[in-house]
Amino acid sequence: MKIGTKILILFLTLNFLSCKGIAQETETKKPTTEIDFSDKEKSSIPKPIGIINDYGQIFTESQRTELSKILYDYDIETTRQIVVVTVDSIKPYNDIQKFATDLGQTWGVGTAEKNNGLTIVVCNPCRQIGIATGTGTELILTDEVCKKVIDEKIIPEFKNGEFYSGIKKGVIELIEKWK
Repeated sequence: MKIGTKILILFLTLNFLSCKGIAQETETKKPTTEIDFSDKEKSSIPKPIGIINDYGQIFTESQRTELSKILYDYDIETTRQIVVVTVDSIKPYNDIQKFATDLGQTWGVGTAEKNNGLTIVVCNPCRQIGIATGTGTELILTDEVCKKVIDEKIIPEFKNGEFYSGIKKGVIELIEKWK
């Protein structure tokens, strides 16, 4: 065999072996489609503008001022923070409770070390209200307590079109139960 043929065979053999080695080292993965809605949902959460976030514009200026004073005074007295949020939509969420929980966590309602925040979210067009508690808060203000406040204090006022009165009565009741 001629020297040129030997070199060609050697070159092809080395080339073949190197390709095979790369193929064995490369891991093949099946293409998967994963959709993570958590980022999409959280991106729909508005930015906080204060302790009263009336995006749904259901309160007058004087009502916002009065409710802010109640909430700020309580926060200063106890370091427990309550935030009230009104919105026109909770999309892409379907559950206002999940929206309220994510909103409270995203905004950092309450103190980090005590996790003692409370977030009240009202969606008037959706006809829904949710109260989300931090883990430090839920020891006292359980889901049952919050539901009772919604059913007995807030909803009756809402049915009469008195949104501010409902929220104020609910907030005062929650503060009394939280002391």
